[in-house]
Amino acid sequence: MPEVLLLRFLSRLLPGGPRCVRKLSLNLWYLQGVRPNVRISSLTDGHTLSKESPSQVLDLSSPEKAKDAQPNSPEEALWTTRADGRVRLRIDPSCPQQSSYTVHQMFYEALDKYGHLHALGFKRQGSWEHVSYSQYYLLARKAAKGFLKLGLEPAHSVAILGFNSPEWFFSAVGTVFAGGIVTGIYTTSTPEACQYIAHDCRANVIVVDTQKQLEKILKIWKNLPHLKAVVTYREPPPERIANVHTMEEFMELGDQVPEADLDTIINAQQPNQCCVLVYTSGTTGSPKGVMLSQDNITWTARYGSQAGDIQPAEVQQEVVVSYLPLSHVAAQIYDLWTGLQWGAQVCFAEPDALKGSLVDTLREVQPTSHMGVPRVWEKIMERIQEVAAQSGFIRRKMLLWAMSVTLEQNLTCLGSDLKPFTARLADYLVLAKVRQALGFAKCEKSFYGAAPMTADTQHFFLGLNIRLYSGYGLSETSGPHFMSSPRNYRLYSSGKVVPGCQAKLVNQDAEGTGEICLWGRTVFMGYLNMEDKTREAIDADGWLHTGDVGRLDADGFLYITGRLKELIITAGGENVPPMPIEEAVKTELPIVSCAMLIGDQRKFLSMLLTLKCTLDPDTSDPTDNLTEQVVEFCQRVGSNATTVSDIVGKKDQAVYQAIEEGIQRVNRNAAARPHHIQKWAILQRDFSISGGELGPTMKLKRLTVLEKYKDVIDSFYQEQKK
Repeated sequence: MPEVLLLRFLSRLLPGGPRCVRKLSLNLWYLQGVRPNVRISSLTDGHTLSKESPSQVLDLSSPEKAKDAQPNSPEEALWTTRADGRVRLRIDPSCPQQSSYTVHQMFYEALDKYGHLHALGFKRQGSWEHVSYSQYYLLARKAAKGFLKLGLEPAHSVAILGFNSPEWFFSAVGTVFAGGIVTGIYTTSTPEACQYIAHDCRANVIVVDTQKQLEKILKIWKNLPHLKAVVTYREPPPERIANVHTMEEFMELGDQVPEADLDTIINAQQPNQCCVLVYTSGTTGSPKGVMLSQDNITWTARYGSQAGDIQPAEVQQEVVVSYLPLSHVAAQIYDLWTGLQWGAQVCFAEPDALKGSLVDTLREVQPTSHMGVPRVWEKIMERIQEVAAQSGFIRRKMLLWAMSVTLEQNLTCLGSDLKPFTARLADYLVLAKVRQALGFAKCEKSFYGAAPMTADTQHFFLGLNIRLYSGYGLSETSGPHFMSSPRNYRLYSSGKVVPGCQAKLVNQDAEGTGEICLWGRTVFMGYLNMEDKTREAIDADGWLHTGDVGRLDADGFLYITGRLKELIITAGGENVPPMPIEEAVKTELPIVSCAMLIGDQRKFLSMLLTLKCTLDPDTSDPTDNLTEQVVEFCQRVGSNATTVSDIVGKKDQAVYQAIEEGIQRVNRNAAARPHHIQKWAILQRDFSISGGELGPTMKLKRLTVLEKYKDVIDSFYQEQKK
């Protein structure tokens, strides 16, 4: 079945269809004294749009333009667990950023400045199409009216289960306009996981992108008392199903709702009400619904992005590629809401982006800023290493020389823009071409977050003259609470606190390491329907206790050292944070993909290891084949292994000995003897999302690993008893 095209219903946004749009466009051109010299039939052609705001053009009874908006009756409580609840905003009297506004006010303000600019880029039948900000706004209003017609109730959700697309964006914004709560669901979720979230958030409507996702919802619909309708895009259903609408049909439904009715709902909205639900990945239990207010979204989109040096379109229109799951707070804030705030152009990758097509999209789009979780950057690094290994001798030596010169320069003179001749020559002859091949020729800011990154990976990209800027935050802080940028950068740190926010460390040890606590406009409203969990997270003074452990240096840069819940307490009472030891093993042994330390309530520490292997191009699941880098390592130590089975099945003596030597090097640098790894095992298969060991953002699910590999772990300690 053909995909639902935006072009097919853009012409239906106005009464009278395409004829009305053409007439409107022509009138505006003549009013401006310009004859149209473009194809009027292409409704996504920016030249046919007025620079006036759509509501002026359509003579809508639109809400008053954006200005400071304060709740009519401010609540005293800093948190709530009700979807229809209100909270007191954490406005610091000493902070200049005191204004608060709704999502609609943010968008409406942007229209005056960015209405004519490209907002969304998407590929259809091999060609790039674009939607302007004016069109985007109209699509969001149209979607809002469609949701109201389908029966969306106040403080109920529209759940979106699909890959990043224009439909995801205008459905999300339309949900907020309609007074609902947008709730993303990971596309990798099982029907049971979908049911848990859709039931918890009281979803009235679910938007899905493919037949596969539709089938999940059809399977569980009978268990969802609030669900009234499903909307599909990308793949329409093969046959008519009651209360299942294609995106085109859904958008037409909105024509039956008067604009004035929508404006009444928009005008009643307040910054301190919930508009987004982000469900935690459930790595330590059932997913929790993190309630984010309109103020959380608009404030973070403005000030969190400023801390990352994101530019407004008046200075330079940022171009970003959207490919990470929008159900994750980092991608949603970075791609969707920050784009609205500053007039960025967001271009959507193909659904198979993480299976290999991402680089193709990056080359075509040439983003000015880019964000990836550490595993994405690691995969890019591994791919470059594989290509280099297969290159000719001279080309490989040139790359190694250029990266060595550049890394040394960047490590010794990190804050200097003055580069010696050799570094500039290396960049011109070699590294600029590598960045061009990756699609990063114009990329000025490269970010990572959601998980720690090894020093090895950071050094690799510094060698390519690509600084990776880290941010720190949680779903509970609407994304970034600390940010790095070209102006605030320190290697291995997560940057400085976003101006207007606060942070402190509690229960510090002798080295100044303690639990990270956060306060400010980024802090969430509470967990939906979970009062006990909310009270655990937010103390009486409104400080969010993150459960993460870190330290602050004299200049305010944050360094994450682990999580309280992951802290290993051995049978002897020794406290061992696992992350530094795991990172040390991966640095000493670059063939290791994942390392997980074991030892809670045990007499000694042990470790599970997986090896770097190639991925199946269709499923992205790990295969048995080792990467080129690992094969080279094996050859250097005297092994002919090319698969994981060769090493694990045959207990390859050369490789096992090399790994043992690497473990011993880590042990020699350990803080104390109880921190030594005494036993380890290589697993037959690398960790993956499909295997259950990794969450949707590639975060390690330790409890799942402990259960799945219980026999292997028990064998470490059973031998000790004999």
